[in-house]
Amino acid sequence: MWQPASERLQHFQTMLKSKLNVLTLRKEPLPTVIFHEPEDIELCTTTPLMKTRPHTGCKVMYLGKVSTKGIQFPSGCTEQPVIELWKKHTLAREDVFPSNAVLEIRPFQVRLHHQDLKGEATVHMDTFQVARIAYCTADHNVSPNIFAWVYREINDDLSFQMDCHAVECESKIEAKKLAHAMMVAFKKTFQSMRSDGRIHKDSSSEELSQEINSDDG
Repeated sequence: MWQPASERLQHFQTMLKSKLNVLTLRKEPLPTVIFHEPEDIELCTTTPLMKTRPHTGCKVMYLGKVSTKGIQFPSGCTEQPVIELWKKHTLAREDVFPSNAVLEIRPFQVRLHHQDLKGEATVHMDTFQVARIAYCTADHNVSPNIFAWVYREINDDLSFQMDCHAVECESKIEAKKLAHAMMVAFKKTFQSMRSDGRIHKDSSSEELSQEINSDDG
């Protein structure tokens, strides 16, 4: 026998309440069970809020880069480039340490996250291959808080140039930590490249001193 939809729903509600009363051994009536017709159900989609993943690194002030000459990088080779960058920076220097980037050092790659004015989001990111870093140090007379590294930049025509990059840290200790982290990253990169066959197994880290030298003071 055909029944309207509303009558079928009412009959189903009555049966459901009766069975629930029996299962729960309750004599008092249960609250009314409300059913909605399919057309009454409103489906909505929401976009989850994406939280910015914090970068694991050191907050720094990126001072910039200058080109440097030579293929040998003895101790103190970054002093003059750092002085040049420091002079440009002090023209607009503030009393409070104004970090504008996060330097993240890991095996194979160093990442410099340039942040917005609030220091909350990454505007863009520079990457540096560890195997192309020739020298790094945290020992500078102009300021003990500066960490610098010399990077072999390869141009579109396959020529290369050596650039000295520098950052100012919050303290001398933070600068020293970056120099130590860079050396650790180089050793891990070297070991992995040797195990993969990209470097002869009879080579040692001393023989590759021209690839990277670290002076952490």
